[in-house]
Amino acid sequence: MTADIVIAGGGASGIAAAIAAAEAAPGAEIVIAEKLDRVGKKLLVTGNGRCNLGNADLSQEHYHGSFSEMSGLISSTPPEDYFRSLGVLCTSDRQGRLYPRSESAATVLNSLRIRLSELGVREACGAGLTGYTGRSGSWELSMDDGQAMTCRRLILAAGGYAAPQYGTDGAVMRMLRDKGYRISRICPAVAPLRVAPESVKGLKGVRAKGYVQAVSDGSILAGEQGEIQFTENALSGICVFNMARQLQDHEGRLEIVLDLAPDIDFGTLLDYVRDIRTSRSGLELNELLTGAFSKNLAVYLVRTALGRPMTDRIADVSDRELKVLCKRIKELRFKVTGESPWKNAQVTAGGVHRSCVDSRLESLKERGVYLCGELLDMDGDCGGFNLQWAWASGTFAGKNCGASLKGEKS
Repeated sequence: MTADIVIAGGGASGIAAAIAAAEAAPGAEIVIAEKLDRVGKKLLVTGNGRCNLGNADLSQEHYHGSFSEMSGLISSTPPEDYFRSLGVLCTSDRQGRLYPRSESAATVLNSLRIRLSELGVREACGAGLTGYTGRSGSWELSMDDGQAMTCRRLILAAGGYAAPQYGTDGAVMRMLRDKGYRISRICPAVAPLRVAPESVKGLKGVRAKGYVQAVSDGSILAGEQGEIQFTENALSGICVFNMARQLQDHEGRLEIVLDLAPDIDFGTLLDYVRDIRTSRSGLELNELLTGAFSKNLAVYLVRTALGRPMTDRIADVSDRELKVLCKRIKELRFKVTGESPWKNAQVTAGGVHRSCVDSRLESLKERGVYLCGELLDMDGDCGGFNLQWAWASGTFAGKNCGASLKGEKS
């Protein structure tokens, strides 16, 4: 198979790159090479199937990595305008998260594929990139189905390591590392954080509102308020997901600190538990906090803070013990024991470093090769920011790639 441009990867950034390249170089032969049996499979599961395709807030503070300086690129493709041009109406929630009005990711993928078809872009599915050789203007590609492709330009949009069940297994990242590209340290981002199972015993399935901080060696790295979810061996929830990338620089030294009553100061909280000691004096300890937290969480806090049998009477708890309990509520600490499995991660932190590409996202090592999406060292917070990077970087790389081809023809 021969083509003018091959896009390796049929995810969000690859599809956006193909559309932009075709628009920039009308008449060019453009092929998306996707290793799975159809393009856009990962897109279909984003936002729990609703497709959180962007965010109204495009400020740089939501992005991390060596490409975070390229805030102009991020805002160059406003997602609501981009999808309106494709016939998709969007709506936003109070946090600025954008969704298709249909609340169906299939609506988004269908509209993207309609545009690909209109532009004459071919989809070659079941064809994952396993290697490439050549030079600018002539690239020989090896595919995992045994076929070969030749092209004049190559756009790498194969993603990172997150969610390998949807085709992004890091193979192209490893390929680039072997070619001498600088790869920033890789770790899961937008993912649960593993903790010791005994530290969350009794909390599986519990959800609680609170303020989450990532702390290392006594320094606060990040903080966010939201809902915390507990599993048998991990902390989860959006506010926890956004702490996961801190493992990139603080693995083995990372703590998650929860304030489970961020709206109540310590003194007010202490007054409350003293009042409960009086009003429920004849009851057992397992009822001390059930007016403030769900039963399982209430029992967990009292048990781990006081170390008493839950059959002890509330009246027997001292003021010193109540202060210890309040401190536990305001500073519930968990040592992070490791990364979440890649299958549970939504995004890859790390990737090809900014020093490897120019301002048009063309490789400095291999002219005629462009890179975009999660393959690059850029990750965003949870809330549509990562898909926004996919659309923006894919569009930018595709536009520049197509323009270079058009310029060559002229």
